[in-house]
Amino acid sequence: MLFQHLLSAFRLRLVLGLAAVLLSSASFSAPLIPNAPNLDADSYILVDFNTGAILAEKNAAMKAEPASITKLMTIYVAFQELRNGTLRLEDKATVSKKAWRTEGSRMFIEVGKQVKIADLLLGIIVQSGNDASVTLAEHIAGTEETFAQLMNQHAQTLGMADTNFVNATGLPSKNHLTTARDIATLAAAIIRDFPEYYDWYSMNEFTYNGIRQFNRNKLLRRDRTVDGLKTGHTESAGYCLAASAKRDDMRLISVVLGTDSDNERANQTQALFNYGFRFFETHQLFTAKQIIETPRLWGGAKEQLSVGSGTPLKVTIPRGQAKALKLSSSYNGQLMAPVQAGDLVGQIQVTLQNKLVANQPLVALETIPKGTIFQQLKDKVLLMFEDDPTTEATEQAQ
Repeated sequence: MLFQHLLSAFRLRLVLGLAAVLLSSASFSAPLIPNAPNLDADSYILVDFNTGAILAEKNAAMKAEPASITKLMTIYVAFQELRNGTLRLEDKATVSKKAWRTEGSRMFIEVGKQVKIADLLLGIIVQSGNDASVTLAEHIAGTEETFAQLMNQHAQTLGMADTNFVNATGLPSKNHLTTARDIATLAAAIIRDFPEYYDWYSMNEFTYNGIRQFNRNKLLRRDRTVDGLKTGHTESAGYCLAASAKRDDMRLISVVLGTDSDNERANQTQALFNYGFRFFETHQLFTAKQIIETPRLWGGAKEQLSVGSGTPLKVTIPRGQAKALKLSSSYNGQLMAPVQAGDLVGQIQVTLQNKLVANQPLVALETIPKGTIFQQLKDKVLLMFEDDPTTEATEQAQ
């Protein structure tokens, strides 16, 4: 009987020990992340809109013809003019012979007629009208060539360093080039800067002059999470697609250039989206005004200063790894009053398994003036016994 009790106790310990090992392994094992799909395209990129993290890329910095994806910048310039008040949706533009004769995809506007700016914009976004693009460019800048200068100026402002536009349509020209990376930057700017117009990119069809045309972006009808942006095709550029999709709190931007067919650009974009949404997530650590720490402030009316990231602090991580994130903060020497809200006071780093995933400024979230003479003298004495915070970091798991 005693032997059986001992044997039962041994078996119980063995089972509990094995369970502990399994639970421990499950708790600390990182999820398996396969390599990104290797697509049959000249170049592509997949980016997290909220963080800028690149989840997949191939030849993303290689210069290539953008074809009608060019019209993202044509529209971006027009949106800026609308915001500046130099252009109105109800304004009308006159169709020139040059615009009317422009080859390629068309909105079917008529020479000499006046067309509302709102209609031109939809004719470009949905119908990819080259005639509409030239008409809009001439209305805004006088000539298409002058408009191209505006396009390039905006490209420089956005940091599109490898882009040069020659026209507003994307028709082939040896100097009309960009990259998948730059297009992703432009797509993000449209989504970020003009949310009031962005839903136009999800329109499936537009009818003008009795002619009904469908958006060439097949993913709008295939995947309800896809809500933009623009297709492109010429014989030399191949079939191209800049697209964006949002699932829950995560938005991804994909740019695929130089595929063999309309179906291929849609299928390969879908493959990128499926990969990104399946294996990654956008995790928000702090809101814009959320207090992250309250370090010591010296010589001020208050002894603690509320600091935060100033903007929402988001990171892109493998799914299910949020609890493994660690934060470390450092400061620009001892923090001395007075301090104004918004002042840069330090840096916050976010790591995952010893890899840096974010590095963002820490700013003061409040204004604190100098303290009384007594407070300043007291803190001056106490400072003599304090360590320099620039050499210390506080880590915390999230």
